[in-house]
Amino acid sequence: METKKILFTGVGGQGTLLASKLLGQAATEAGMPVRVSEVHGMAQRGGVVESTVMLGGLNSPIISDGEADILVSFEPLEALRALKRCSVDSVIVTNIVPIVPFTVELGQAEYPDMDYWIGFMKENFSRVCAYDAESLAKEAGTTRAVNVVLLGTLIGLGVVPVSREMMERTIRENVKSKFVDANLKAFELGLSKVEC
Repeated sequence: METKKILFTGVGGQGTLLASKLLGQAATEAGMPVRVSEVHGMAQRGGVVESTVMLGGLNSPIISDGEADILVSFEPLEALRALKRCSVDSVIVTNIVPIVPFTVELGQAEYPDMDYWIGFMKENFSRVCAYDAESLAKEAGTTRAVNVVLLGTLIGLGVVPVSREMMERTIRENVKSKFVDANLKAFELGLSKVEC
């Protein structure tokens, strides 16, 4: 069975952990050996949150430098920070809407030129889907569904052995009932971004 090392990264409150849980659950239901690991970081303060999903019987939940097959980032600066964990063969799916750190707001640091860095990613990695996932989440009915928009793109790219139907069923079973319709719409909109 083919293995996949998938790194999810974002900041607290973006649903990083839910996205990895949904993918892990869908893969488990599809009969794959799965290991999901979470690193909460400073989630309560908008700090970095990472999680990994290891498909295909991998025992270690750790993704070292150069080992990520797939990077899914909910915030562009976090994608930039995680690039060292990728290789030239990595697939990157990232939201391009920044969450400006308080150090930037206070004038103590500058937010990187993400147009430059997105171009750098597209030139140096196997496949990069970088787009405004927040606007698609709004279209689906909630800005809190950026995570599911990006999951839709990940599934649509066909780089993980999880079907659209399996992911939709997992969303229905694991998302609170009042948010299911918006999340299914967000997933569908994310599927449409595979030509990025």
